[in-house]
Amino acid sequence: MAKSRIGKIVTISAIVVVVVLAVFVYFRFFFIYSSGINAGEINYFQREGIIFKTYEGKMIQSGFRSNSASQGGLRSNELKFSVTDKAVADTLMRCSGKYVELKWNRYMGTLPWRGASQYIVTEVVSVSQPVNSWQL
Repeated sequence: MAKSRIGKIVTISAIVVVVVLAVFVYFRFFFIYSSGINAGEINYFQREGIIFKTYEGKMIQSGFRSNSASQGGLRSNELKFSVTDKAVADTLMRCSGKYVELKWNRYMGTLPWRGASQYIVTEVVSVSQPVNSWQL
């Protein structure tokens, strides 16, 4: 009788651990924390990786923000992102130096086959030539 009671406790404990682990993995890697659209110029976009080849890019957004209160100075706004959809990646490969609007989802954690960034671009909303202030 004592063995069956210990067996039940072990079984219930194992089920609880598996459920807690599954919930953690879901919220960490598959739950969409936020989504939105950012606009800016594509600085670079490339396919990289040793085992998992992923598409990675960086977009420079207009405007500046302070580096930090203690250091002073300004730096540009950047969005580092990954792309999982090949059609979206093919479009972005032709957009280096152009002004684009990108729709993205943000996850809490990264997965090696999904990319190195928490920001995953799902759609290219628009592409246009950049407008420089000296051209106005």
